[in-house]
Amino acid sequence: MDSAGTGDWHVGHEPDGRAIAAASRRSYDLTDLRARQVIREDFDSYDYVLAMDNSNLSHLCQLRPSHYSGHLSLFLDFSEGQSHREVPDPYYGGEQGFELVLDLIENASDNLIRHIQKNHQ
Repeated sequence: MDSAGTGDWHVGHEPDGRAIAAASRRSYDLTDLRARQVIREDFDSYDYVLAMDNSNLSHLCQLRPSHYSGHLSLFLDFSEGQSHREVPDPYYGGEQGFELVLDLIENASDNLIRHIQKNHQ
């Protein structure tokens, strides 16, 4: 598992301090994470490439090699009981935005794990 952005403007930077704090309240440690940019070779390394929003999905679709046979979609396609289709960017909001993002990610992650267990035994 890995995380990467489609743009290069934050490469090498640690997550936003508010993200680190919100994650820490849920016992996730993000302090060692550093941003990197997605590369074409990521499609050779990962069976699932998941985008947080439609803009990133569009970029990933353009980057995807023709031979890629894995799963490429929005991350929240795996969520249940949520009205959000995209993970909102909490950067310009308050702490509650970071909590919402974690709620959405936890929900989709749980369902993604179930999906993988069911389909890739």
